[in-house]
Amino acid sequence: MIGKVIEWSARNIVLVLIGTGFLVLAGLYAVKTTPLDAIPDLSDTQVIVYTEYSGQAPQVVEDLVTYPLTTSLLSVPKSKVVRGFSFFGVSFVYIIFDDGTDPYWARSRVLEYLSAAARRLPPGVTPALGPDATGVGWVYQYAVTGKGRDLAELRTTQDWRLRYAIAKADGVAEVASVGGFVKQYSVVVDPRRLQSFGISLDTVRNAIRDSNMDVGGRSVEIAETEYAVRGRGYFRNTADIESIVLKSEAGTPVLLRDVARVELAPDERRGVTELNGEGEVVGGIAIQRYGENALSVIDSVKARIEEVKGSLPEGTEVQTVYDRSALIHRAIETLKTTLLEESLIVAAVCFVFLLHVRSALVAIIMLPIGILIAFLCMRLLGLSSNIMSLGGIAIAIGAMVDAAIVMVENAHKRLERAGPETPRLEVIIGAAKEVGPALFFSLLIITVSFLPIFTLEAQEGRLFKPLAYTKTFAMAAAAFLSVTLVPALMVIFIRGRIIAEQRNPLNRLLIWLYRPVIAGVLRAKILTVAVAIVILGASYWPAMKLGTEFMPTLNEGTLFYMPVTLPGISITKTAELLQTQNKIIKSFPEVESVFGKAGRAATATDPAPTEMIETIVNLKPKDQWRPGVTVDSLIAEMDQSLQFPGVSNAWTMPIKARIDMLSTGIRTPVGVKVFGPDLKEIERLGREIEQVLRKLPGTSSAFSERVMGGYYLEITPDRQQLARYGLMVSEVQDTIAMALGAEPITTAVEGRERYAVNLRLPRDFRSDPEAIARNVRVTSASGVSIPLGEVANIRLTTGPSSIRTENAQLAAYIFVDTRESDIGGYVAGAQRAVAESVNFPPGYYVTWSGQFEYLVRAKARLAIVVPVTLLIIFLLLYLNFGRLTETLVVMLSLPFSLVGGLWLMWWMGFNLSVAVAVSFIALAGVAAETGVVMLIYLQNALAEWRHRAEREGRVLSKTDLYGAIMEGAVDRVRPKMMTVAAIMAGLLPIVWSTGAGSEVMQRIAVPMIGGMVSSTVLTLAVIPAIFALVEGARMRIRNLDRATPRSVLRNGNTGFAHLGEDLQVVRRWSAWLRKIISARVDPSNRSTL
Repeated sequence: MIGKVIEWSARNIVLVLIGTGFLVLAGLYAVKTTPLDAIPDLSDTQVIVYTEYSGQAPQVVEDLVTYPLTTSLLSVPKSKVVRGFSFFGVSFVYIIFDDGTDPYWARSRVLEYLSAAARRLPPGVTPALGPDATGVGWVYQYAVTGKGRDLAELRTTQDWRLRYAIAKADGVAEVASVGGFVKQYSVVVDPRRLQSFGISLDTVRNAIRDSNMDVGGRSVEIAETEYAVRGRGYFRNTADIESIVLKSEAGTPVLLRDVARVELAPDERRGVTELNGEGEVVGGIAIQRYGENALSVIDSVKARIEEVKGSLPEGTEVQTVYDRSALIHRAIETLKTTLLEESLIVAAVCFVFLLHVRSALVAIIMLPIGILIAFLCMRLLGLSSNIMSLGGIAIAIGAMVDAAIVMVENAHKRLERAGPETPRLEVIIGAAKEVGPALFFSLLIITVSFLPIFTLEAQEGRLFKPLAYTKTFAMAAAAFLSVTLVPALMVIFIRGRIIAEQRNPLNRLLIWLYRPVIAGVLRAKILTVAVAIVILGASYWPAMKLGTEFMPTLNEGTLFYMPVTLPGISITKTAELLQTQNKIIKSFPEVESVFGKAGRAATATDPAPTEMIETIVNLKPKDQWRPGVTVDSLIAEMDQSLQFPGVSNAWTMPIKARIDMLSTGIRTPVGVKVFGPDLKEIERLGREIEQVLRKLPGTSSAFSERVMGGYYLEITPDRQQLARYGLMVSEVQDTIAMALGAEPITTAVEGRERYAVNLRLPRDFRSDPEAIARNVRVTSASGVSIPLGEVANIRLTTGPSSIRTENAQLAAYIFVDTRESDIGGYVAGAQRAVAESVNFPPGYYVTWSGQFEYLVRAKARLAIVVPVTLLIIFLLLYLNFGRLTETLVVMLSLPFSLVGGLWLMWWMGFNLSVAVAVSFIALAGVAAETGVVMLIYLQNALAEWRHRAEREGRVLSKTDLYGAIMEGAVDRVRPKMMTVAAIMAGLLPIVWSTGAGSEVMQRIAVPMIGGMVSSTVLTLAVIPAIFALVEGARMRIRNLDRATPRSVLRNGNTGFAHLGEDLQVVRRWSAWLRKIISARVDPSNRSTL
């Protein structure tokens, strides 16, 4: 079938070129329209439920909001984990879904369950879904600054000008504000004046609420004109609020200004931002919607900012503090340069070996067309162009031209031997048909070898599947073009004078070097195989020296500093600490800018407590760094300079941090989750584990969440006293909320802006428990004003500053940053240390998370799938050869590819990771192809010598066998070395690349290069040795069959024609092996082995 396709293509050049032209045009369109991104979206499908419960403590929020929601949402279909976060006045519930779940289907399911769960919440509390954004949707952040503008003015500009303008940009799910001061109207009442006028706080609240409204009165008709009736009653300024009438006595009104002062004041802050250590600023975050093109979204956001800049208050500036498009452009440029370098190197390899420009053009033309077809498949499947998808093409380039190289070289060899009367077209078709089918199968084997990657789950699957897809597309395109376009191009370009292989200096050198090697191999076949086995066994040593990690860190060009302070720290003190840290970081000459955030932004995608700091450190181009400074050394210097008491440092990259926090909730490489029924005991266990881990070698920092580290002013109503005064608990609680909590009463409408109006006591009256007990008064139904201290106990205490749950179970996290690159080894040691040192009461347990969790999951999956893939490769080889022994020969050569890969990884200091596993999987397919090419030439040469012997009327002899091996191996060393050189040369640009994404791609390229070296060296020697042993055994079996005909299987069908011979060869090998192991082989009989 394949031979017929090759012949048809060679005889119908015009049709092949027309079809190729259509594919090229479609591929060019795909290249222009394929979305661009830095890396694939690695985040899980998530739905966020955000609920405000204003003024409530974390424990109250947990009991009344978060717990009812999490328990109701546990059974949402396809959800794999439900995480709850209870903070001061707000609840977050994150529902993480299985891979492949459609985000909008997930949102609709959550809404269904939420409608039932909402009935279990307190009155007036309404949960809402967060934005339809990915976990890595923070693609662009900016700071709003301005000379002569205070933080309240800047926040107003951000909230009411910039935020809505940017929210309309294409692909933006939400624009979040953070930092600055949110303006509000604060009514500060004097409790003594209220008491003197006999007015309660409840009266003040109702009066303010009833005095702020606009109404409509339908319409009236006056002089044939219709007028809409509108009652204007919104507050316009503080004077309007001060003029509210609270009561009237004897015709004299008591106004609000008689008992209170009205002032513009900032609302309570839960987040601050700072820029370059120069002081606080206001920040904005553009969050990308699911499935959008990150680069297009960022460009759209920038365009909207430019449009609105002219309308901003004078002196106001918008500064970019994080722009992911810079990483995207760097990553794509790195891969584009690598692809171009690879293409040029592969073209040079073809020319150097063939010394025939037109013949080299066959591979040179076929290569970009194959890449365009891969891009077309990417576009049809909806994949974006990113580090991983382009990386799949990059590692495939060398192998893509293998079939073209071998077919062209075979045509050269045929044309050298053909007489002048033989038609050139027939020679080329014959050469292509001779090797084309086997090469087609070998390319299919390379394609099938990547099947394990498609079975990876979660983050590792989302990272490597694009690479597997594009490599598969590229190899499938190469297989298709090798039997269609390549034969046509061979007919077009292989003409004129063909330089004989012996006249090429490089080929002469290869033959000169290789011939004595094969001669020695044929004299010591068993020794050759034994030496190869010893070399394979020696690779155990570097394998044991390699560490393990999930993935090498992707250098995003931007650092992410994530220190954590002790809970209970005030927002003012946090702002001071943040500015001090930023000033230190900015002092490093490699730093371009520093933007820090403490606490959370006004978005459901940021469940950060006040004690959590997130600082974006933008770095200058590498050529502006001090000599010898690397990313790791720079982080070490900064970390040393940022040692503050009570602060635990952690360093990562922005995208990686978002992914880790979403996937496992852990923002450091290693994390420990402590579960149990009581927060105090959980915190105690967490502290013990923290101390154990800090003493462990390799630990950079370990910090256990102080879940009980919050500070509370606790007011507990005395129910007996309440009964004495006829008060309800709710009346006391309402008074607390109004007088101390500054509960919002109404909203002032100022044009397009909206500001809260709240009510509270002066600071002096609420500065300590005694003042509160004395000055805050509760009014009974009879109008009696009672000091709060008479009906409640007031004291300072501690409690949870925030509460974290996972699947409705209380939890606390220990965040561990490690200096060790061997994450697997570190966690194994840490687990032993914790098990030996910490005793867990019944009901309490820990789980280990972070990168380690990904690593364990990937190992378990690959342990199952890789053997299955090897079986599929075995079946494809058997279908190609039709013989068991040839199939086993190729399969047995695969382990030799591990040797060079392991040694080169050890030499370069790389760890075993998922990227390395991907590399070895790819290497297996390429090594199988090398073995197939070697056996093709050995079999073809043997067939020619056998026909020659039959024409001469004699039986194939041992001399003939060795002559065939010398011809098939030595005289055809050029195509084998061309395929290997093309693959290795195609990988070299990846190894020396230093741009964004090079860390991951190098872990794929380095084992492949090392493995290709060892696989080539051992294959060139071992396969001829095994081939000589196998065919020698077959010759003896055939001679025996001629003497005593016993074989009945030889005339069977194609698939089993040689099974009888194969089984006898296997039995003969087994007998030899038993003799060698038992050491009973007589030296005089070794020649018979």
